[in-house]
Formats: sequence, structure tokens, C-alpha cells
Amino acid sequence: MATVVLVGTLDTKGREYAFLRDQVRERGVDCLLVDAGVFEPQVEPDVPRQEVAAAAGADVRELASAGDRGAAVEAMARGAAEVVRRLHAQGRLDGLAAVGGSGNSSIAGIAARALPVGVPKLIVSTVASGDTRPYVGASDVTMTYSVVDIAGINQISARILANAAGAIAGMATAPLPPLPDAKPLVTASMFGVTTPCVTRARERLEELGYEVLVFHQTGTGGQSMEELMRGGYVTASLDVTTTELCDELVGGVLPAYPGRLEAAGELGLPQVVSLGALDMVNFGPKETVPERFRGRRLYVHNPTITLMRTTPDECRELGRRIGRKLSAAKGPTALFVPLRGVSMIATAGQPFYDPDADAALFEGLRETLGPNVEVHELDTDVNDPEFALAMANRLHELVQEAR
Repeated sequence: MATVVLVGTLDTKGREYAFLRDQVRERGVDCLLVDAGVFEPQVEPDVPRQEVAAAAGADVRELASAGDRGAAVEAMARGAAEVVRRLHAQGRLDGLAAVGGSGNSSIAGIAARALPVGVPKLIVSTVASGDTRPYVGASDVTMTYSVVDIAGINQISARILANAAGAIAGMATAPLPPLPDAKPLVTASMFGVTTPCVTRARERLEELGYEVLVFHQTGTGGQSMEELMRGGYVTASLDVTTTELCDELVGGVLPAYPGRLEAAGELGLPQVVSLGALDMVNFGPKETVPERFRGRRLYVHNPTITLMRTTPDECRELGRRIGRKLSAAKGPTALFVPLRGVSMIATAGQPFYDPDADAALFEGLRETLGPNVEVHELDTDVNDPEFALAMANRLHELVQEAR
């Protein structure tokens, strides 16, 4: 029988968790309650708060008496993450669910992100209609808006929690579809303006016997990609689209996480890197672009995304940063430079065509690239099929050489 683990503060949400537990069990799935609260629970847990606190190296009585809610949430979140890791390793966790507000969602989010990708994770939360990045991170956490506060069982919350029980029970018992024989995994980074390149490179790598995982470079996309590398799943990296570094540098809405473009190098994985979409910084609708940037070259990509062209000074600094990161790599590293444009809209005649900015980008790279990085400058734009095939073929050669 599959088992769903519910993680929550049972001192404040015990009644709601008991309802959710019973709903899960009615669907033929076992259920374990993990108490992440610090005071006396309203319902009997399967894993008590003392054990959760101890898993974080803390004493629950001290956490309760200190009266520091933030410290208690932080400690119990770490403890809950360790508990669910153990339960999963023991084969006693087939899915995780939680309900609550920001505090309970924070605890549950940290616990959920401790589990491998593919393990079902569901959080019903009052904050699920806003910015969910602090709770989801780079993992496959599903969040559902609770509509009403998690404060008692009523006509609305009962329906929402029953739906959640059905969802997590279904996910926990869903059989895996038949999969083809495992192939070496390659990660690839993509944005809308580099899609033709990544699509052709992916096709070529698939012809060569790889399975390619493509990540949309939205800030969390790069983080997800590199965390998968750190998890030991990945054979090589095709990092075509390093655009998140622009938003990190300039202040866009899709910034790179700290450490972007470093995982493959630290792990010694073969990597082929390019400069895809380094011509742009991302903002929301045009009216949301910060006042200090209103005089810059802007391009409305769609009603919800406005792009801003990077300047020569910004491009030079981006080149330097990329050069330093690649030069620190411990494994085989190749940089492919598209001399005729780094995105679909940065070629001759397009809105972000700027030879001076591109030249500055290349200058910054040359200033900082070490001798360990092989450089391929091609007289094409990034989306030219020739460019895509050259990157894919070189990555395959680096993998073969590394073996």
C-alpha cells in the first residue's frame, strides 16, 4: 500500500490535518502525520515534534520556551526535511502533502525540496496565488490555492482538502509509464529566442544516443538544471542560453541564482557553453519597467514580458563573469561564440542588433578566459543550424574523450 506523509504544525492545524489524513485513507492510501509544531498537538502524530526537532539537532522544549517563532520554524523545517528523507529511504513515503499559511508552507516547502524529483509533493496554501518561488524553489512541488484560510473545516475548505487528498493519493499510486532504455542525460538551456538552436542541437544529440532535458531559463530553470547535475543524474551540459546572468547583473525579473554556470565545471562534467540571449534583460508589462530604464532600448516580447537591450558596458561585464566561471572548470569546456548574433532578435535588421555591444561581450570574454577553455568563433548567429550542429557534435566528442 502506498503511503502519503503529511507534514504540518499540529499544534495549530491539527483538526485540518486529521481531516486530510482521513480523506487520504478513504482513498485506499496509508497516511503518516509528521508534527512540525513546537507545542502540544491537537491530534496524535505518527512522528512527534520531539523527533522532528531532534533531527535538526534541537530540543523542542527549548524552541517552545524561547518564544522565537522564526527560529522555531527554521529548526522544525530542517528537522522535517531530515525526517522525510529517512522515510523515503526506508520506503515509507510515496508522496508528501501539507496545508497551511506562510509558516506551514515554508516548513513543508523545505521538507518537500529534500525529496528527489519525481516524488509527488503537494502543498495547499493561502499563499499559492502569489510568488511561490520561496516554497517551490527548483523542485517539482505542486501548490494549490486554498481560497479560504486553513482555519477549521467548512463548506469551502472541506471541498479543497478533499480535492487535495484525491490529488496526492492519485499521484502516490500512479504507475510509471513504460520508459525506453536509459540513455546518458544531457541538460540544455533554452529561451524563446534560442529555440531553433536548442531544438536542432537536441535532435542531433538524440541521434547520437543521448536523452536531452531542456530547461527554460526563467531564473529557476537554470537552478533546476544545475541541481540535477549536482544530484549525479547528468552526463554533460549544453548550456546554450546563459541569459539569466543578464537579469542578475542588471536587475531583471528572471535573475540567475547564485552559482549559475558553475555546477558542470565544479563537477568536471563535459560542457559546451554559448552566449544565448545575453542581449536582453527581462521585465514584466511595459509599464512595470523601472523608471531608470525607460530611456533604454525596449522591446515588447508579449503582453507580459518586456525586454531591454544590454549595453556595451553590461555586455563586457557579462563576458568577464562568464570567462571567470568557465576558467574555473575542472572538466572539458568549450565556448561557442556566434559572431552574427546571440539571439533571434539580435541579428542584422532585428530590434536588438548592436555590433558594439556584441564586441564588448567578446572583449570581456577574452580578458578572462583561461587556457583550459577551448573557444570556437563561428561566423553565424546562434540559431543557425550549422552553429547548433557544431555545438552538439563537439559535446559528443568531449563526452567520448572523457570516457
